[in-house]
Amino acid sequence: MRNILLSLVAVLGLAACGFPAGAPIESDVLSEASAKDPSFAVVEVTPQNLPIVAEWPSTGWRGHYRWLQAGGGARSSVIRPGDRVDLVIWDNQQNSLLTVPNTRSTPMKGLDVSPAGTIFVPYVGEVVVNGLTPERARLTVQNEIERIAPSAQVQLSMVPGEGNTVDLVRGVPRPGPVQLTSRNVTILSLLSQGGGISPNMRNPLVRLIRNGKTYEIRAEDLLSDASRNIVMRGGDKVIVDEDERFFVSAGATGDRIVNFDREHITAMEALSMAGGLNEMRADPKGILILRDYPANAVDPNGIKGPTMQQVVFTVDLTSADSLFAARKFRVNPGDLVMVTESAMVGVSALVGLVADALLVRNRF
Repeated sequence: MRNILLSLVAVLGLAACGFPAGAPIESDVLSEASAKDPSFAVVEVTPQNLPIVAEWPSTGWRGHYRWLQAGGGARSSVIRPGDRVDLVIWDNQQNSLLTVPNTRSTPMKGLDVSPAGTIFVPYVGEVVVNGLTPERARLTVQNEIERIAPSAQVQLSMVPGEGNTVDLVRGVPRPGPVQLTSRNVTILSLLSQGGGISPNMRNPLVRLIRNGKTYEIRAEDLLSDASRNIVMRGGDKVIVDEDERFFVSAGATGDRIVNFDREHITAMEALSMAGGLNEMRADPKGILILRDYPANAVDPNGIKGPTMQQVVFTVDLTSADSLFAARKFRVNPGDLVMVTESAMVGVSALVGLVADALLVRNRF
């Protein structure tokens, strides 16, 4: 009996020193919150707190994607500076200024549209064609020529220059410049010309760079909503990339980096994506979401922002209120989702050690 008691004392001594844990216990993480000068704030995830937290500044990204509204254009293309115009002038007059003797037509190829939007036509001068369709530009040139050759007729064709092309940068099988054959080429048509979005891309995003501004939309939203299928403009650049946003899961779910597969992820969805709770280790009352806010987001009143830069949101899955709130609470990119370990794990380890000690004692 004396040896058994000594064994128990030894085991209790080990217990007092603590057992190696696979995940922290909630009380260990939150212990500093009760200190005189805590370094973080603790906020419970409840239906009452959800509207307040929803108004706090976003972290990890803007909080939404910015995209343009679709709008139609004319079917024909328009001439822009940098395009090339080819003319053929027909005139049956014997002494025409615009044709070579014994010919009925004169080709004028490769007329570059100047930065001012004009082309030079001999005996006529500069003719403004910027912003005109090829047919409208033909009529304009012919009206100018009729002043010196009333019987002349004009043919006009144009080859789009850089101002009438769109660059498919990456994310499609066939990247490169694409000529706009009309003013009604949409982004879906453009992606189709590039071979469609490359397969096996995780949650692809379509990014548009236009006039020095960047717009983004999830490919799934672009494909499912006709109002997002915007018309392309010359000089646009289109890039298809994988969504780079992620959150980190740790603790009783295992440690891993989890990528966003949709625009918004709730706390319950994050737990599921992280692999769920380990029923032998996890503490359903101790789900913690750790988040860093910028200094300018802090509001001492906790209305427009958190009271401190570092915030720990707590979720109790055994509470109906907290459980329902967790289905709406959004996890932000860069958040750490921590599932703490149940205190019973240490008790189980202690019981196991005691049982092992007794077993060893009985053998001897």
